[in-house]
Amino acid sequence: MSQAKKENAWLNLGFNLVIPALLLSKGNTWLGWEPKLVLVAALAFPVVYFLYDLIRRKKVNWISVIGFLGVLLTGGVGLLELDKKWVVVKETGVPLLIGAFVVGSVWMKKPFARVLLYNDTIFDTKKIDTALTERGNTQAFQLLLKKGTWLIAVSFLVSAILNCLLALWIIQSPAGSPAFNEELGKMMAMSYPVIMVPCFIIMIFALMWLVKGLTRLTGLTLEQAMREQSAKK
Repeated sequence: MSQAKKENAWLNLGFNLVIPALLLSKGNTWLGWEPKLVLVAALAFPVVYFLYDLIRRKKVNWISVIGFLGVLLTGGVGLLELDKKWVVVKETGVPLLIGAFVVGSVWMKKPFARVLLYNDTIFDTKKIDTALTERGNTQAFQLLLKKGTWLIAVSFLVSAILNCLLALWIIQSPAGSPAFNEELGKMMAMSYPVIMVPCFIIMIFALMWLVKGLTRLTGLTLEQAMREQSAKK
């Protein structure tokens, strides 16, 4: 079976954050374009990347789709010159929607924590399943994954709150103006240190907690539980 293509993290960062933030902040000065044209150019990069990655890897999930729709909603607010409050609604609503999806997965066959952590590319799931069965901990492991899913959902709740506060603080100008574009660029640039870092810390804590529970329930060390990577390509 051919190995799934990995996402290029630098390309992702450039197309989804760096280039759009620069265009929104400096595009009007550098290019002399109308504010709406600058907005379209800036938001085209995340859209193009989404489609490129979808075609290249032939893999999509609901979270990436919601993020893609979020970009389109931001463009809609600017192009239609809607009230700036809709930026706040969008910035708050997108992570809340993703969080609701994560929470909803608790009652599905595969909780989000299972999809994120427990897959064949990282762990030797057959070995783990055998160890869980031998110790009679299969149900306990399912409960662990559900609790871990709730922890991950908390990170999206924190993101929604911080997104809301950041948008209320930064977005002050009417949509369609050069100042509005600059504020959007500033908000995008600040979202990583202000929002992503705290949420990343929560996510890492949740994953460490899940891994600790996995080793406790199976009796395997982390090295034993992880899939052995072949030296041959």
